[in-house]
Amino acid sequence: MAMTEASREVGVVMRRRPIDNPWIDHTWSPAMVLDEVPATAPWTVLSTGPDATIYYAGAASIDLFSSDTANYRDNLADGEPRIWVALRRQDGSPELELTKVTADPTEGEAMFESGCDVIGTVPMPPAIAAWIAAFVDRFHVERVFHKRKRDRAGGDRQRSGGPSDEGTGRS
Repeated sequence: MAMTEASREVGVVMRRRPIDNPWIDHTWSPAMVLDEVPATAPWTVLSTGPDATIYYAGAASIDLFSSDTANYRDNLADGEPRIWVALRRQDGSPELELTKVTADPTEGEAMFESGCDVIGTVPMPPAIAAWIAAFVDRFHVERVFHKRKRDRAGGDRQRSGGPSDEGTGRS
């Protein structure tokens, strides 16, 4: 079965906040994802205030795969669907590069272990939620869970606690 894929370009907006810390002077976090890519240069300052500076970080692609429709459906059913955004510093410089934007909660959670410098979630815009819902409606196939049967080879070994298991931490 061929895997169906759909992609959509989105705009990413980031927030830079000053902090009182002896090692770093600011933090970055995703502020929002735009359902359209604006005609704005990446890293353009959109607003500046005493608490934060807002930047348009640039365009990124959200990719959908038919094998992941259950994950997208779960995200949409959550009541507050999210988009995950990951950025990484470029060769030790202070500049950030967009590395991934996804609507898949499993992939999003895995990004927290990826070594990216900035990872966060933002609310999913309604237009993107509608696009993903249409993709799920078109390509989702409910998969029946089949419980594996246990391999009986070596299954005769006793596993319950006996005199020989005391003090070994086995039960």
